[in-house]
Amino acid sequence: MTNRVRKLNELIKRELGNIFLKEIDFPLDTLVTLTRVETSADLQKAEVSISIIPEEKTSIILKILNSKIYNLQKLLGKRLKIKIVPKIHFLEEKSVKEAAKIEKLLEKIKKIEKK
Repeated sequence: MTNRVRKLNELIKRELGNIFLKEIDFPLDTLVTLTRVETSADLQKAEVSISIIPEEKTSIILKILNSKIYNLQKLLGKRLKIKIVPKIHFLEEKSVKEAAKIEKLLEKIKKIEKK
């Protein structure tokens, strides 16, 4: 990954985070976190990974984001001030779920060892 792509990833992540805070009304009992942005080498596409707590709200949040994707692209384009704004695609962050499962298993092992 080139330095340019790395910088663009961080910039997209920061600006989308600001847009999420100010422009999108998520359900009150939901935490949405941008975990990672991976832009293609040709700068045409950006996969944005998000973590959602509670997990049961994942489909609702993805529907909200995908329904507002055009507006998000437009706002991001105004803030980035670059010729071509990568097309955004939202993905659910899987590694957070896996880490939580591992954490639970480790806790079970600790309880068994204490007995």
